[in-house]
Amino acid sequence: MKNFKIRPYKPEDEKEVIALWRRCNLIVPWNSSKLDIERKLQVNPEMFLVGLLDSKVVVTVMGGYDGHRGWVNYLAVSPNCQQTGLGRKIMSVIEDKLKAVGCPKINLQIRSNNTSAVDFYERVGYSVEDLVDMGKRLVDDTELVPKV
Repeated sequence: MKNFKIRPYKPEDEKEVIALWRRCNLIVPWNSSKLDIERKLQVNPEMFLVGLLDSKVVVTVMGGYDGHRGWVNYLAVSPNCQQTGLGRKIMSVIEDKLKAVGCPKINLQIRSNNTSAVDFYERVGYSVEDLVDMGKRLVDDTELVPKV
């Protein structure tokens, strides 16, 4: 796809990005997409990337580094662009950015019912690890999520 380019997220991308996340079933009731974007722009904003095809956002990824591990969130590839290599390309770019800041390992979380994501990540070199994923909400975003 020769009209494809990857660049850092810009505020004017917000509507297209959220629409893409919605098409890719990444939006859940307990997270506010707008707040997730605002929060990301406060930490490692240069690692929030969008991929454009003919100037339309068709791929996104959020990367981050906490000094110990890198993290990848919100990898989304437009359904009509899946299986074209665009997801692999943007993952390669975010991996290079994380490696450049000294990141030794990347972690990511996938919802257990998203088997196609597991398959994708395995194809690009990730493996399922014997870990227990735990979390604790410090802010209840459900109060902030607009009712649709």
